[in-house]
Amino acid sequence: MKRNMGNADRAIRIIIAAIIATLYYRNIITGSLAYVLLAVAGIFVITSLFAICPLYTILGIRTCANGKKSKTV
Repeated sequence: MKRNMGNADRAIRIIIAAIIATLYYRNIITGSLAYVLLAVAGIFVITSLFAICPLYTILGIRTCANGKKSKTV
């Protein structure tokens, strides 16, 4: 698959995932909301690692400068 996420987009997703994890571990968010947000954070981390967002592919969005194949694993 081709990359469709730029570095800024990837960094923002990692920061948001870290904030969600911090809120969960400090018991600021609990219950069902916590589990939903943790799932979103996990998706953010995975898509950031591979620089590929399936939703971006469906919508035709590309935030990276080039469309080269991802070299990250």
